[in-house]
Amino acid sequence: MQALKNDVEIKGAFKQFGSNVVLNGIDLEVKQGELLTLLGPSGCGKSTTLNLIAGFLEADEGDVYIKGKKVTKVPPYKRDLGMVFQTYSLFPHMTVRENLDFGLKLRKVEKSEKDKRITRILELVRMSGLEDRYPRELSGGQRQRVAIARALVVEPKLLLLDEPLSNLDAKLRHELGAEIKRLQKEIGVTTIFVTHDQEEALSLSDRIVVMNQGRIEQVSNPTTIYDHPSSEFVFRFIGKSNSFEGTVIAVENREIIVKVNNDIMRVDADNMMGEDDSCQPGDIVMLYIRPEKIQIFSEATASQKSSNLHKAKISQLNYLGTSWEVDVTMYEKSYQILTHTFDSSWEHGKEVHIGWDPSDMMLVKK
Repeated sequence: MQALKNDVEIKGAFKQFGSNVVLNGIDLEVKQGELLTLLGPSGCGKSTTLNLIAGFLEADEGDVYIKGKKVTKVPPYKRDLGMVFQTYSLFPHMTVRENLDFGLKLRKVEKSEKDKRITRILELVRMSGLEDRYPRELSGGQRQRVAIARALVVEPKLLLLDEPLSNLDAKLRHELGAEIKRLQKEIGVTTIFVTHDQEEALSLSDRIVVMNQGRIEQVSNPTTIYDHPSSEFVFRFIGKSNSFEGTVIAVENREIIVKVNNDIMRVDADNMMGEDDSCQPGDIVMLYIRPEKIQIFSEATASQKSSNLHKAKISQLNYLGTSWEVDVTMYEKSYQILTHTFDSSWEHGKEVHIGWDPSDMMLVKK
């Protein structure tokens, strides 16, 4: 199988605004036909990265390549891009058709070809029959569909999406997110998507770039990002987690044995995060585990659990529709468990056994 080519490359990009370093020497490759998401908290540099690719900003150092061509100093209108913003940016005095026709006119596309493209793209975004409406006559979701259609109708080399779903309600975000994923695969256009929403990134992306303070923390597919984070930041930023502080007392049989309060916790040695991948007795460490990896055992089944079994008290029960969120107290701190099963004996104040596998816990040295 032939390796995918890179449609976009950023090499050694630095960007500074005053004394604030927004990008600190990033390198990035975007493969042909993929949907790549830039994910991170506000101020991490993801929108700046997108604006470098679009040509709205120029890096202080470093270069940008699109389709193998250096475009560092090429203006946006010569980069053959489609871009969708969170604010729609439709022309209010133009109908849907006129909004779509605008970019085609600039590119001097023949009328017969324009009509074909507009008809096809309206079908793809499921807006056929609404071409004579004005933006004010459309819902928020419909306006965003038109914004996406306007970006795609010019058949760009690259589609850039800057938090396009952030102004929509939760249900519409999910629906339109699924539409973007469907469209992207159907058309095959290389797409870079910016969001701060982890669930959005995990559900839509072929690969995710997790950014933090102007640097790239990890680039990988959603499953690897979630299950095998390369750093403490990635683990804590993606999804929920419980944490314990402890001291390493031994390393044996590829397991790190940690004392937490007066309990013993075992972690697979392969599950160390960060650059320092070795542990010695006496090291202070942080242990992390996701809520869905923790199990609640009955008295009968607890005896079958050989490691990482601990006593806790239920402090709160929350029904989430498809699962239960169980808060428990241990070491005078609160921890969260997410489970799809429910035991009618669970109640506030009940003492239970909780446990997990050594392979489900992550470790980082302090």
